[in-house]
Amino acid sequence: MNPHVIVLGNEKGGTGKSTIAMHVVVYLLSKGLEVGTVDVDARQGTLSRYLELRRSAVGNVKLPEHVAIFRSEDNDRRKAHLLESEAFYAAMEKLGHCNFVVIDTPGNDTHLSQLAHAQADTLITPLNDSFVDLDVLVKVSNQDTKTLHPSIYAEMVWNQRKERASRGGKPIDWIVIRNRLTTLYTKNRKDINAVLEALAKRIGFRLGTGFCERVIFKELFLSGLTLLDLEQSNMAMNISHVSARQELRELINFMKLPNL
Repeated sequence: MNPHVIVLGNEKGGTGKSTIAMHVVVYLLSKGLEVGTVDVDARQGTLSRYLELRRSAVGNVKLPEHVAIFRSEDNDRRKAHLLESEAFYAAMEKLGHCNFVVIDTPGNDTHLSQLAHAQADTLITPLNDSFVDLDVLVKVSNQDTKTLHPSIYAEMVWNQRKERASRGGKPIDWIVIRNRLTTLYTKNRKDINAVLEALAKRIGFRLGTGFCERVIFKELFLSGLTLLDLEQSNMAMNISHVSARQELRELINFMKLPNL
């Protein structure tokens, strides 16, 4: 049985990819599933660092089987890509026994990121609620939803989906997540939602909602824990934590992962 591959992808940093990846991983582990993780952004290594902190966490916390892959420093681009491909496919083979493999990618275009996107069964693209982040997906002027032009990243994903279909593979379920939302409903938020809904119909992704902006995520990272670990931590629960866990449940349900 091949693992179901979940890729967190976006060619912009700071959108919450690693935080979402970690919470999805811990949720899957909590269901008794075998989970592997691959960090193809090993130079920055946010997911790798999160897991390192988790190994030191107090209590009996579950961990995935993890592989970190660094970009090749070979000056020969062709050779560098070959070395990266070998490392990536070796990692996927090593994790082939898992039920799920979760891959965290960098906030820019790299060969390793393209390899990861090509393997995705589920692709999650988190976006902060701003037109600066929206520019990663679509070129839009004055919120004109009638003249949308997909960005280079959107075209890359589209090409990966076409290539996968040509090989007879199952379709990539592309999910765009509006993440780090504020609790205030503003005109900016309304305009962004209108653009994303129009773009979703045009290039075929599902539009969902991730997490609101909360201090709890910064605190959890330093302890290597997630929202699912709050009971066994010494952190006092409050209404914000309860709301955040509900957001996580809604995100997991929206993903419609197999065999859950």
